[in-house]
Amino acid sequence: MPTIKHRSGLLFLILIFLVIFVTSVFLIIALQTDFISESLKNDPLVNTLFIITDADEILSTQIVLYYPDNKRAALFDIPGNTGAIFSSIGRVDRIDAIYAEKGLAAYAKEVQTLTGLKIPFTILVDIEQFARLTDYFDGLRVFIPRPIDSQDGDIRYLLPSGSVKLDGDKIQAFLRYNPEEDESSGLQEKRQDIFIAFLAALNENKEILENKKNYAVLEKEFSTNLSSKDLKKILLYLSEIDSERLNGQTVTGSIKTVDGKRLLLPFYDGQLIKDVCKQTINALVSSSNIVQSRVYVLEIQNGTNTAGLAKNTSSLLQSVGYEVLSITNAPYKPIEETYIIDHIGYPEMAEEIGSFIRCTNVITEEIDLESSDLAEASLVDYTIVLGTDFDGRYVRR
Repeated sequence: MPTIKHRSGLLFLILIFLVIFVTSVFLIIALQTDFISESLKNDPLVNTLFIITDADEILSTQIVLYYPDNKRAALFDIPGNTGAIFSSIGRVDRIDAIYAEKGLAAYAKEVQTLTGLKIPFTILVDIEQFARLTDYFDGLRVFIPRPIDSQDGDIRYLLPSGSVKLDGDKIQAFLRYNPEEDESSGLQEKRQDIFIAFLAALNENKEILENKKNYAVLEKEFSTNLSSKDLKKILLYLSEIDSERLNGQTVTGSIKTVDGKRLLLPFYDGQLIKDVCKQTINALVSSSNIVQSRVYVLEIQNGTNTAGLAKNTSSLLQSVGYEVLSITNAPYKPIEETYIIDHIGYPEMAEEIGSFIRCTNVITEEIDLESSDLAEASLVDYTIVLGTDFDGRYVRR
């Protein structure tokens, strides 16, 4: 009998431990929060840092801003030679030097500081992984303005011109191709265009993400701070982006040589890129019907005696994604108040443009909707006439 009681007591203890274990597991699963859903409670945007590397070198850094409620998105490129005083390394240097010296976490933090954005999600792929992803999607379609036939040591770059679909090996070559070792806007634009092509391929291949077996293969190519489930959710978000309407933006500044390094020093000590990001976020989450469905063309007239004012303002507005067709002097000067002329009968967009420089004075031209010459009436959508109340950044009130 003592033996039976002993066994009964042991079984009872085992049963208690099993109940406690099962209950604990259940509570952990029940209380486990969805990282993305939790993030969206504090910030309506899905902000993702997407980085492509080649060994210890960063080839491309793209910030994707996505608003799930209306499926609008924006894209920012962070050039590797962007220069500033970075606290993580305690000196003025290129921003990509932080990745080489301090790693991904420190680099991502400095990108957030530079842009003023909170970016909770990070995805990194090396160039070989990106090539395999390209092949999974049956190639990426990119535009190459002229054929490439170049030799660099033992490596030969041979790529056709035009709108072409490149496989993984050719995408690797196109990403790396930089014959003059030049970090000009052209190189960054090319790499941003490749990423936009990747977003287009995601959009065309959603079924790969939604298939459990295919996704299990795909997710191995990404290094990320996300769980497998959350990575899939982010990729599905990215696959909703209409890449045809995505206008890439970048850091604007002046090239200066500092300690023997050519650095891109952002305009206005970095405040401009923060303003551009803030302006873009406001446009993405706006409840109004103003949607920048195309690139608007501007003319900027200098109505002051300040030389170079229109040219500098052109750089400001191009950094937000507008196209500046011409820079001229106003017919007469000085003009006291800055104003915007709306040539296309869309004053709401004029107000949106004006908000970036704090200009509220909008004049809308009368448009004859029955005129056969309406399409050819003007190549310019809006004319901005700068007055003496404009200080180079804002209209003073």
